Amino acid sequence: MNDSSAPTTAVLDVWCELQCPDCRDALDDLRALRARYGDRLELRLRHFPLEKHRHAFAAAQAAEEAAEQGRSWEYVEAVLGRVEELDREGEPFLIEVARELGLEAEEFDTALVDGRHILIVDADQAEGKAIGVTGTPTYVIGGERLDGGKSRQGLRERVEEIADRLLAGSE
Repeated sequence: MNDSSAPTTAVLDVWCELQCPDCRDALDDLRALRARYGDRLELRLRHFPLEKHRHAFAAAQAAEEAAEQGRSWEYVEAVLGRVEELDREGEPFLIEVARELGLEAEEFDTALVDGRHILIVDADQAEGKAIGVTGTPTYVIGGERLDGGKSRQGLRERVEEIADRLLAGSE
């Protein structure tokens, strides 16, 4: 019999910035977590564009458009894998990645112009600041904030430890 107090899934909020090399490097950890937990760990992309990266705010909006088109993580990983190109080319690169993935690229262009996703990005950033996020990547799981922007050493193990604790008894 299941313990009704144990969740069937754990939520990992990933405070991320798509022009951030540290976030790109963290993709391996996120893939490993996805492989280990599958549907039992919900990865939620949370936006925290940093001022030092001039295309990060547009990239966050583009990621929201990708989510609206049902391909959020695929898009995020494609952009993060090429942060240097984003740095060089800016918004045209974001639209090109959408095109490469078979998404409706024109909608990305329109979304970046009309700002339809700005409120989501602003809300994430405000919440991040409120809970003490200062850099990316930062993870929040089970109410604990883990700062991957300072050091990724042992971070995945810590996330797994908390996820295992949250999921204990839910099988």
